[in-house]
Amino acid sequence: MPAPTAIAPEARAAAELLVGLLPSTVPLTVEALDPARGPGSDSAAVVSTFVGATSVELILVAERAVAESLLGAGGTPISLADALRPALEAAAVAFGPGVLDVAEIRPVGADLIGEGLAAFALVSGGVPQAWFGVRSRTRPAAVPHQRDPRQRADMRLLYDVEMTLTAELGRTRLPVRQVLDLIPGSVLELDRAAGAPADIMVNGRLIARGEVVVVDENYGIRVTEIVSADANAL
Repeated sequence: MPAPTAIAPEARAAAELLVGLLPSTVPLTVEALDPARGPGSDSAAVVSTFVGATSVELILVAERAVAESLLGAGGTPISLADALRPALEAAAVAFGPGVLDVAEIRPVGADLIGEGLAAFALVSGGVPQAWFGVRSRTRPAAVPHQRDPRQRADMRLLYDVEMTLTAELGRTRLPVRQVLDLIPGSVLELDRAAGAPADIMVNGRLIARGEVVVVDENYGIRVTEIVSADANAL
């Protein structure tokens, strides 16, 4: 079912912000949810209510995508809700100032279908690894419970989780005919001037820029600029 117009832009922005902090070991991209490729109804969903100028319910099914991070640093287990909390907090930024309630874990059931919902698949290699939904709340929600700072997940538990980092020198677009004509020795002109900084991406999200260097006969990147979350939203 198409996303409701009222929250569609913010919901998409929330999904992009969420992917940037989801502790997945593979890069994920955001796609509209195909109901035929959704999670099983008994999959564990982490659900939290955001109350602000726009009040919504955030629904995240990502146990498979973050399975390794649930072990935490040194094998210390971390709960699914705590592992996903930073990503949900990032997603909530898309809806402006407000308060994010303490999350609950429950079977996803029919949470990712129905009226007032914008739903997305978080995909790697064409295969959904996680799912995210934003449901608008038509009636004012009760004031959420403030999270006790002592209960906040210790981010150090996620420090050993590996995430994919890539460096991108530039891009170009070619018609299929020219792609098929490529041979060894072909030169492709990229959309970036010589000497311009390379983009540094984590899980497909731009986080920094830097210059290419050589380190012990391998290429490396010297970071010259950290990209803010606001710049990503542009």
